[in-house]
Amino acid sequence: MTDGRNGQRTLVLLRHAKAEQPAGGRDAERSLTARGHADAASAGAWLARRGLLPDVVLCSPARRTRQTWHDVAMGMTGSPPEGGPAGPVPAVRYEAAAYDAHPDQLLDLVRTVEPTAGTVLLVAHNPGVSLLSTLLDPQRADPDGLRTTDLVVHRPTTRWAELAPGGAPLTARHTARA
Repeated sequence: MTDGRNGQRTLVLLRHAKAEQPAGGRDAERSLTARGHADAASAGAWLARRGLLPDVVLCSPARRTRQTWHDVAMGMTGSPPEGGPAGPVPAVRYEAAAYDAHPDQLLDLVRTVEPTAGTVLLVAHNPGVSLLSTLLDPQRADPDGLRTTDLVVHRPTTRWAELAPGGAPLTARHTARA
């Protein structure tokens, strides 16, 4: 058993897709808009085209993040240019700690990933997910943070359990729009 695929680890941070405005209900129950569903599927297609298929998904249990992950998964399993399924099914963990989390809490969550995971996708909320990106690479992170359905790709230089501030250079960014 190795530590990640060929020793390389990839952390993809995704801010959930566009959600409905609160209408007196609980924030955690907000659903995606039609645009949000389409953008999330587009994010999945982008990940698949770049071979960034997650081994592990860490997802907030809020409705909008669960829906984002579902639509991303659907976008990843569409027909890539070579045809056929996009890849194996990842282990999905719906983590209460990812809802309304501070960046250090999200970092702690990532540190719990099994050492054999090569690619991890974290689907979470602002400001925590944007601040985590900044914590991991203060020089390259967008000072304005992540917009809805923004993806940022970080390449940790250590094992998951040892991931520390400044320890994962940002190598790609994409705003998914259908």
